[in-house]
Amino acid sequence: MMVDIYDFYDKMERNNIMLSFKGDITSELLTSILQIMESKLDTMQEEPKIKKKVYNVLVECLQNLYHHMDEIPRSLNGASITTGDGENIRSAIFMIGKLDNQYNIITGNYILTKNVEVLKSRLDEINKLSKEELKDFYKAVLNNGEMSEKGGGGLGMIDIARKTGQKLNYHFMAVDDTYSFFSLNIKIAQ
Repeated sequence: MMVDIYDFYDKMERNNIMLSFKGDITSELLTSILQIMESKLDTMQEEPKIKKKVYNVLVECLQNLYHHMDEIPRSLNGASITTGDGENIRSAIFMIGKLDNQYNIITGNYILTKNVEVLKSRLDEINKLSKEELKDFYKAVLNNGEMSEKGGGGLGMIDIARKTGQKLNYHFMAVDDTYSFFSLNIKIAQ
């Protein structure tokens, strides 16, 4: 176990991970993470333009986790978690690091496998658009009031693509017949 923690620390150090978290994303946690990152960006004396971009993209990524991660059975998140009540939990992972003048925001969360194709289709649609088309698409989604069952119309992902100028780098991994793990790696170049 002690060697594992050193390996974990070493990997985080090599990838210059500034902050990481695994667990339930609550509104209180969102506030705390944003305050910590704002302070870290101030300490790093980052340019205001980059600081604002990183902060705004971070807000979108964390809100996406908060609003859209699906609950999973405790047994799926590690057999060592035993409470006896069998209730479902919300669990996600989040990391932010800076390597070679580029910020990386990485998120991961469980989703229902039945929702993978719809989300994949939406992300692929966003990735095909130019900067100008993203702007028009954002306005169209905003104006038509199209909302998902969890309240969003995909505006967060469109906004991330607009603000970063990068394609959305994502991956789905099937966990079992019911759940998949969705990971997103957002790059913010300076």
